[in-house]
Amino acid sequence: METLDWKKDLKHLYAPSAKVPELVEIPAMHAVMVDGAGDPNGSKDFQDAVEALFSLSYTIKFMLKKRGGPVYAVMPLEGLWWADNPKVFARGDRDEWRWTLLIGQPDFVTGEDFREAADELARKKNPPALPKVRYELIREGRAAQIMHIGPFSAEGPTVARLHAFIGESGLHPDGKHHEIYLSDFRRTAPEKLRTIIRQPAR
Repeated sequence: METLDWKKDLKHLYAPSAKVPELVEIPAMHAVMVDGAGDPNGSKDFQDAVEALFSLSYTIKFMLKKRGGPVYAVMPLEGLWWADNPKVFARGDRDEWRWTLLIGQPDFVTGEDFREAADELARKKNPPALPKVRYELIREGRAAQIMHIGPFSAEGPTVARLHAFIGESGLHPDGKHHEIYLSDFRRTAPEKLRTIIRQPAR
């Protein structure tokens, strides 16, 4: 049976250039997600959120496979980042960061599938952040994006280039800073990390 992979089917959304920003239209997508706050480095809350999201996403995948449903690749981890005072990003004050981690789900995954898989995961493993996970529809619409290759600490110039492109396109940023982690940052050398930087624009 062929494995469905939305990163390949929607290649224009998951394989942007690292040199030239581009405008894309993001379709509405359901996702499992967890909210948090503070510096993600070494944060147990952040690590617990990652564990819960991947554990639940794989539980959903194999639950549907047992039913004879489609076989598909689990989507990458994504993060939405913001702060009540945006200046904290320029200052590097990570304690005031706010974040939502999420993993997109195929459009055939229902809210009932989510609840059933969460109950199964609670019985078998019960990761600490599981009660915080919710299932929600994300609507971003038009956005600008670019690939960043390298450590997260070096994203500044890439983000600045993306925002300049938005302005040159006659638009303005509208919404949360969005990152898609194509590399496993727990196992990949910082200089080889591949991260999509995405910013909704209006």
